[in-house]
Amino acid sequence: MRVVLSIYLLAIGTMFQLSVGMGAEPLLNDGKFRLHLREQAPTIAGEQATKPAVRSESWDPGATAFIVCDVWDLHHCYNAVQRVKDMAPRMNEVLNAARDAGALIIHAPSGCMEPYSDHPARRRAQQAPAADNLPDQINEWCHQIPAEEKGTYPLDQSDGGEDDDPDVHLKWEKELADAGKNPRAPWTQQYDVIEIDDRDAISDNGVEVWNLLESKGIDNVILLGVHTNMCVLGRPFGLRQLAKNGRNVVLMRDLTDTMYNPASWPYVNHHTGTDLIVEHIEKYVCPTMLSTDIIGGQPHRFFDDHRPTVAVIVSEFEYETYETLPAFAHQFLGRDFRVAYLVNDDIENHDLPGIEILNEADLAILSIWRRTLPPDQLQVVRDYVAAQKPLIAIRTSCHAFATRSGEIPAGRATWPRFDQDVLAGNYHGHHGNRVAKGDPATHAWILDSAQEHPLIAGLPTGEFPVGSALYKTEPLQPHAIPLLMGRVEDRQPHEPLAWVVDSNEASRVFFTSLGSPRDFHQQEFVRLLLNGVYWAMEMDAPVELVAAVGDVKR
Repeated sequence: MRVVLSIYLLAIGTMFQLSVGMGAEPLLNDGKFRLHLREQAPTIAGEQATKPAVRSESWDPGATAFIVCDVWDLHHCYNAVQRVKDMAPRMNEVLNAARDAGALIIHAPSGCMEPYSDHPARRRAQQAPAADNLPDQINEWCHQIPAEEKGTYPLDQSDGGEDDDPDVHLKWEKELADAGKNPRAPWTQQYDVIEIDDRDAISDNGVEVWNLLESKGIDNVILLGVHTNMCVLGRPFGLRQLAKNGRNVVLMRDLTDTMYNPASWPYVNHHTGTDLIVEHIEKYVCPTMLSTDIIGGQPHRFFDDHRPTVAVIVSEFEYETYETLPAFAHQFLGRDFRVAYLVNDDIENHDLPGIEILNEADLAILSIWRRTLPPDQLQVVRDYVAAQKPLIAIRTSCHAFATRSGEIPAGRATWPRFDQDVLAGNYHGHHGNRVAKGDPATHAWILDSAQEHPLIAGLPTGEFPVGSALYKTEPLQPHAIPLLMGRVEDRQPHEPLAWVVDSNEASRVFFTSLGSPRDFHQQEFVRLLLNGVYWAMEMDAPVELVAAVGDVKR
């Protein structure tokens, strides 16, 4: 039975969410910007399940504009002000480098034109020749474009998105009022850390911005600023208007912020809310990029973003984890984690470009089937394991890097003992009970010796059915600690279904042979996997779990 899930792909972002940097390259390649543009591409399941896809493009700086959206000096949300202060210095670095390369910088602090009335940059925007191809409604807000009608908007921002502590917010309102500011709209100009050069333009007007782009032959536009889910998307010069009217528009995803309150649906970390909006944009509006494409270094990360990074690596097709694992991560990990995704659903393509996300990961979740990788890609996995970082592997990952024949294709590398050496397993086939085809179910139960283990907290005390055919894994390696056992009717022998590795204080490893689509629709498996994530990170798992993957409704 095919499982069709709505996935709000990031993913973390995307994915993420590839949520980490691609690695610095030269600022200019043959005099052009070298950009890595990320979008959300459909998997083989179709439009509802997507995977991060990155392509490289070279843009002529002279045909490129950078629009700085609403980076005001003040805001009614205290936390929003602090995040602007945090990212503004890197914004300024990006804009200086882009300007020096020949790009046009357009400053757009909406509603704050008066302080710049005599500035050469303001006059430049006002005096741009009228274009003869002004789009309809170019000077109006755009709240949705047709492509977005296919999906579900990923956040509830109806409360305005303020995420301040109530006491802090009251103090901030008083401070603004005492300074003679309107606490609800205190902005007066662009934040002055961002330099305005006489070569730039200043406008908050859709017609003026369009005229500027046309008069200078600019087809490519990069937006950065705030707030992603409001002004950056919806302003007359924002992503939606430019995308629907044919510009090559891109969001700089590490130099933007969202107005989102974690007390609102989907009840995730504030920065996960931004990740979800970024993924929505990548899926329905336009690609995104990182500031590293312009100035190198590392992507910007907010001072208050303390989420550990979970790397979800999927490269299998039989059990459809290209759908289910990202859906699980989006539904259950957004409160406490930052999620990066690498999804390959192509049976013929063994490569995993982007596997370098493991270098920045605090936890890896693997769902991989018999991939023979280029040696440098497999080395990234080996390095991750050697660093003794936490690892979770499901289902076919016990034979992730092994071939059936043992033969190694030219130019490829395998790791046939990954199961034994890393997962402490002993995979040697399965019992063949195809549950999805009506064969007898696999039944699971907790071992007496594991009753107090945090990984099985919340699971039934008696037997319960699971959705996967039973793997042959007995006997495990001596350093395995089994938690769940499984059987098919009265067949013998019983087999371990889930275990951890006795690490002797090294980082934690958890494996389960479960992971079919049916498993992800059962609360017992979702609880087991969620417990595994928090156990691996030595964190307390959420106590309540009221739904399986795909069952949570807005």
